Amino acid sequence: MTTLRRIFAAALALGLASATWAGKTRNVILVIADGVRPQEIFTGADPALLNGDAGGAWESAAVLEAKYGGADPNVRRAKLFPFLWSTVAKQGQIYGNRALGSVARVTNTMWFSYPGYNEMSTGVADPRINSNDYGPNPNVSVFEWLNSRAAFAGRVEVLATWATFADIFNWRRSGLPIRSGATLVDATDRSPRGQLLTELYRTTTRLEGADPYDSFVHVVLRDRIRAHASRVFFVGYGDTDTFQHMGRYDAFLETAHSFDGYMAELWAQIQSTPGYKDATTLVIATDHGRGGGLKEWHDHGAEFAGSDAIWIAVLGPDTPPLGERRNVPEVTQAQIAATLAALVGENFNAFNPDAAPPLKDVVAAH
Repeated sequence: MTTLRRIFAAALALGLASATWAGKTRNVILVIADGVRPQEIFTGADPALLNGDAGGAWESAAVLEAKYGGADPNVRRAKLFPFLWSTVAKQGQIYGNRALGSVARVTNTMWFSYPGYNEMSTGVADPRINSNDYGPNPNVSVFEWLNSRAAFAGRVEVLATWATFADIFNWRRSGLPIRSGATLVDATDRSPRGQLLTELYRTTTRLEGADPYDSFVHVVLRDRIRAHASRVFFVGYGDTDTFQHMGRYDAFLETAHSFDGYMAELWAQIQSTPGYKDATTLVIATDHGRGGGLKEWHDHGAEFAGSDAIWIAVLGPDTPPLGERRNVPEVTQAQIAATLAALVGENFNAFNPDAAPPLKDVVAAH
């Protein structure tokens, strides 16, 4: 097939896909909790790490046990992630509990952040991306592609703690508005709220370079939803990964619990905001798993068994409420890109035939 014929076929397939979709979703938000492994999602806090020895906790084991402990893993997970298990598990879908026959994994062989973010946003693992310092991404993400579509032009945003997202989404080529690291807070905002955020960012001691805490991302995201400016968001929270690398299981639990609270607040805001209410799908996932045991939970990568295991949760008007998935075919991180597009009636596979297909059961009419 000639190049011209390929382009025509892709355009025709894209047009047909958009014309036949009649879903309710008009907006889609992908939110990532960096490095949150399936163990905590599906069984809650690890009892062996609720201490100052293996868990590196500064808080007493008794306090941690009261907050997040318990003999029943279902109780522990509900304590740690109440929104995920009270709302998403009842009204949406959650993949990745291998004990129930639901495998969710990455397809890249690196098992760390940049390769994972490339995979989930482009639909294809790229072996060239073998470092978090790789530089500008040569691959076109679903966010860049959607931003080139008339219905989404200028209404796609990236908000995140990690400065590297400027490279992951290749800001020079993509033209996407990427606010991450030191650019997350808009220093030109002269409103009292904007000046306060700028002051807090400037005077807060950061854990890693220019990257702000998750709380800053959450404030900016809620402001952007309130402005009702965009239809597609990528949102990256990073505190969970940072504290695990530091060996602070207690701080990780607090940030993971806070992340769940952020999602509860975001969903409540979505469901009370005209234009987003009953028209928005929330996809929540992680970029990689990590090691296990009493020490390897600190890290991830190909040398740490289990780092390829992830989880994916979806909540929205077009996603059947199938809850915690059991005995289903394996799903992959690469399927997220086409799923995001399909939810808003677009066919990413027509643009990139090599991209993994959408998650079959997530888009009811697809």
